[in-house]
Parts: sequence; structure tokens; C-alpha cells
Amino acid sequence: MKKWNLLIWSCLLSVSIMAQSDRLTPELLWDLGRVSLEDVALDGKTLYGVRHYDVATDKGNSALYLLDPSSRAEAKKVLDSYNGNARFTPDGKRIAYLGDGGLMEINLDGSDKREVAKIEMNGFAYSPKGNHILFIQDVKFDKTPTEIHKDLPLATARIMDDLMYRHWKNWHDYKYSNIFFAPYKDGKLAGRPINIINDAYDSPLNPFGGMEQITWSPDGSKIAYTCKKKKGKEWAKSTNSDIYVYDISSGDTYNLTKGMNGYDIDPVFSPDGTMVAWNSMKRDGFESDRNRVFISDIKGNKKVELTEGLDRSMNHPQWSADGKTIYCTAGVRATNQFFSIDVASKKSNQLTKGVHNYYGFGVSKGGIIASRASMSMPHELYQVDLKDGKSKQLTYINKAIVGKLKMGEVKERTVKTTDGKDMLVWMIYPPDFDPTKKYPTLLYCQGGPQSAVSQFWSYRWNFQLMAANKYIIVAPNRRGLPSFGREWNDAISGDWGGQAMKDYLSAIDDAKKEPYVDADRLGAVGASYGGYSVYWLAGNHQKRFKSFISHCGLFNLESWYGTTEELFFADFDLKGAYWDKPQPKSYQTDSPHDYVQNWDTPILVIHNEKDFRVPLGEGMQAFQAAQLKGLKSRFLYYPDEGHWVQKPQNGILWHREFFKWLEETL
Repeated sequence: MKKWNLLIWSCLLSVSIMAQSDRLTPELLWDLGRVSLEDVALDGKTLYGVRHYDVATDKGNSALYLLDPSSRAEAKKVLDSYNGNARFTPDGKRIAYLGDGGLMEINLDGSDKREVAKIEMNGFAYSPKGNHILFIQDVKFDKTPTEIHKDLPLATARIMDDLMYRHWKNWHDYKYSNIFFAPYKDGKLAGRPINIINDAYDSPLNPFGGMEQITWSPDGSKIAYTCKKKKGKEWAKSTNSDIYVYDISSGDTYNLTKGMNGYDIDPVFSPDGTMVAWNSMKRDGFESDRNRVFISDIKGNKKVELTEGLDRSMNHPQWSADGKTIYCTAGVRATNQFFSIDVASKKSNQLTKGVHNYYGFGVSKGGIIASRASMSMPHELYQVDLKDGKSKQLTYINKAIVGKLKMGEVKERTVKTTDGKDMLVWMIYPPDFDPTKKYPTLLYCQGGPQSAVSQFWSYRWNFQLMAANKYIIVAPNRRGLPSFGREWNDAISGDWGGQAMKDYLSAIDDAKKEPYVDADRLGAVGASYGGYSVYWLAGNHQKRFKSFISHCGLFNLESWYGTTEELFFADFDLKGAYWDKPQPKSYQTDSPHDYVQNWDTPILVIHNEKDFRVPLGEGMQAFQAAQLKGLKSRFLYYPDEGHWVQKPQNGILWHREFFKWLEETL
């Protein structure tokens, strides 16, 4: 009898597993190859990387591929493993990349591997003529405590006299990213590298800037780079970066964007070398200001905005081969599309449309080569026609996995807000959705706060994974999100707990009118500002929700202001410090900790030790409040993660606990 029961149970389990084999799981999410565009040659040849993770070892590896869109041949793997920053040599005959030994080169077929320089590099670029290489390297300028107190070599203390002693997830290591260049000849560095900054400043901008912030002039005589030449408290309070131009023959440096007060980044020379284009924000301190495109002569004497009058950000400018057009990406109603700008007339034109996002790209004679993704598809490479914007898929890295999965339908919904505005809300439904059934429903609260709920594919907040677990997701583009005009984007600053929270409630109240939304099983989830939103809703939801999950959320605005690092963000969005007179309204009305007396709902708090943007104490305070209130609550803590969860096993555990909590509470 027991054997018979065991056989029946085994058969039922097998049927269950087979029935669910077409659903996305956390484990499948980590099986996907992550595509990254590396370089696009003028003739269209493309280098891209594919990173795969081994969950058992908790490590990842990137392989390098070469693709020629003009031929029907499949992409060729040229390297089984590399450390990034792959690009074609100026003559197009070789590929350079960062390997374990430093800077390496190979032939286009992967043969003849050679070491160019056994030097620590974090990025590099050949001069267009191929006679120099620039590279970035960390240089130690500051003394450690044990160097100051040489008789105490085992001391572990840190001594701080200024701010920016830690940033995002790292304590300051006494080093700064500087730019070097050296002669290059016969496949080797052929002379002593020269440091063109030689000071305690970072280029590219720490911690997320890359080689897109540094470039050669077409004749190889100049290097343009992005830098915020400020230190300590001044750095923490300002976004004012500039574009600097270094002349390699004279050694002189000048500030191309002097007098421009916000972020100035991503310089690119025109093909004839007479002009420079870059992205510029107007206001110092506002990291989410409208991104404008400027051009100037190379001395910075005549600056012209090409995007004047446009009510959207235009990002990552790149020149056409003839120098007459600049291509950019821009947000359009929670999608990310390509635009062209005619340099002479300043007229802009939207090239692409569709329910997807375009990301990193390169311009070739045959079109734009770009990475593209959506809520239902991980990143793949596409070619976009420069005339009509039509796209052609070039890679199918994840077809074997994604092709077998049932994805939930993604629908656009328009919801009226409390102040009479139209708000775009994405509704994501479970695979095999049945409108006659009732489904538990999750309100997704976005971070940023100025970061659109666009057509992104996430390895953490993956809507298709939530839908595969039979949840409906309501994802509003509430007040404060870009791609809907500056008024909508800017409205959240100084009003975190105001209209944006009303927008969230409008979205979920509208959704629960549907007969298939189970109004008795609603949850709210989110990270960063989304985590803040969950904490705020927990004290103000008036019994709408049955469960909450907050990841790295801001709980107490006063304690957060006193421990976060990029103070320009806090100063702009909260409108100052909590001790200012008069005290900004944010601290009086918008801090979630002031509403804990109303908490009455189970809550899962997730927070990470190395999150210095929203320090660990915010999550600890929230969990402690829930415990002392006697609420069902849980604290998921990561000692080795920053603002995100990036390690494979940590990521899978995150999803398991996420869905376990929802099963227990919804």
C-alpha cells in the first residue's frame, strides 16, 4: 500500500514538474546568457560578450563573440573568457581586450594571442591612428593610517577628515582612477605612460562611469574626458562634472564646459575633429535633470544646445560618419527609443517605436547596432535601419530557454490620478491567464525615484517571474518618473510622500475593480525609493494590502540624511537638511517612521550590509518597529551585497524567500 501511494505521489510530482517546465523560475533566470555590446566598427562588424553564471561555484564567466551583420554567417566565439572592454584595433585587423595578464590582442579568428602590456588597467582605448593607447588605472594618493603610524602595522582603523569616505558599496581605498597614455608600436606599449590627471580625482566618474566618458580626437592629438574635480564634502554636495580636453603634444588641459553647472558627460568628437558633442544637465545637484545634447568647437568658445525646447532627455550622443547627424536614445512613454538630430537644423526625429527598450549602441554605415530588451525578453542585439527605424534581430543567445517559456501578457492601462492626470500603468498577467478566476495581485513600487517603469528585463524585479508564480502585477509610472515630460518627472522632488503615493493608490484601486483581481489578496513590493514607498504605504494604506516586501528602503529620513553619501541627491529631493530653518516639509510629512503607529500588516524587510546609498540601519529600524508592534515580520540580511543582490546563490535565495513570504501572507 505504501509503495502504491509512493508511486502515485511520484507520478503526480512528475506531472506537476512537467506542467511547470514552461514557466520561468529563479534558477532559469540565472541560466540565461547576459549579452553586452562591446564595440561596433564602421563597417558593421560587432564585438559582444555573453556572460553565464555557474550557480554551484557562485561565479560568472564572459565569452567574446564576433558578428558580421552584412553576412549570413553565424557569430564566431573568439574567446572563451575575458575581463571586459573588448574593441577592434584601429586597422580593424585585431581585437584587443582585458585579460588576466593585462592588455591582450588576438586576430579576428581568435588566433595569435599576444600580450600588449602587463599593466593593471580598468579600461583602454587606441588612438585612431594606432600610435598611442590610453588606459585608466587606480593611483594611490592618500595615506593609510598605518602609513601615518608606521609603528602600528596591524592597526585596522580608518581616519576621516572629510566626506566621501565610502561610496555605494565600497569604503574609500585611498586610490583614484587616473588616465594614462603611452606610445604603441608593433603590438606593444613602446614608452613610459604619462598620467594626464595626476591628482586625487576620478575619471571616469566613480562608481558607474566607463570608457564612454573618455575619448580620442580623430587625429589622436587630444583626449577628452569627464571628471568632477572636487573633493570630500564639496564632491558629496555637487553634480557639477565637466569635460576636459588634454593636448598630448603640449601637455595642456582646458575645461570645455566651464560655467556649465550640472553633469557634463560622455564627450564625442565629430568625425572631422572640429566639434565635440556631449550630454549636459543644467542644474547642479539634480542628478535626474533633463539630459541635453550640446555641441561646441573644440575650445568650448561656441556652445550650442541641439535639444533646446524638447521636453525629454536625450542620452548618449553619437555622430554619423558624415558628421551631419547625431543619434541618441530617449524615453518615450516608458520605453527607450532611438532619435536622430540634424546638426544644422537642430530638428529631431524619432527613429524607432515599439514596446521595448534600446540600450547601449554603436553607429555603423549599415545602421545602428544596439542591445534591446523588454519585460518579456532578455537582452539581445538588433540592427536598426538609419532611415526608417526598422529593426532586425542579430543574436538569439537565449532562444533555447526563452523559446520554451510561456510568458504572461503585458498590457498598457491608463489610470486617472487624484489630480485628474492620465497615468500609464503596466499590467502583467500570469501565463494561461483565466479572467474567470481571481488572482493575488502585487503593486510594484519603482525605485529612483526618477527611474521609469520601462520595458526593462530585470534579474531581480522580474515581472515575468512574478507572473509565472500566478500573481498579477500592477506597475504604475507614478509621479516622478521620466519619459512623460519634465513636469511629471520633477513633481516628486520635495514631495516624496505626496502625489506619488496617491498615484500608487489610484493604480491599485483601479486594478482591483477588475473581477479577476482578488481585492482581499493585495501586496506591495519595491526597492530603494520603492522600498521607501512600501514603508510609507504600510502606515497609510487604510487596510488595502495584506502583505509588504521592502528591499533596501528608506525608513527614517533624518537618519538616512545623516548616513548616506551622495548628499546632492538628498539635498535636492528632500530640499535640504533636517536641521535647516525652516525645516523642509519632507521631514515633517514624508518620513515613513512617523506612521509606524498605523502599521498593521505583515512585512518582509530585506537589506544589505554594503549598501551605503541606503545604509543598513534603515532596514534594521523598520524590522525592529514591526517586531515591537507584534506584526508577522522577517528580516533577510546580506552581509556581502550592496544596493543590489548580484551573486547567483544570493539571488536565487532572494527569490525563494520573496515567494515564500507571499505564499505565507497572501
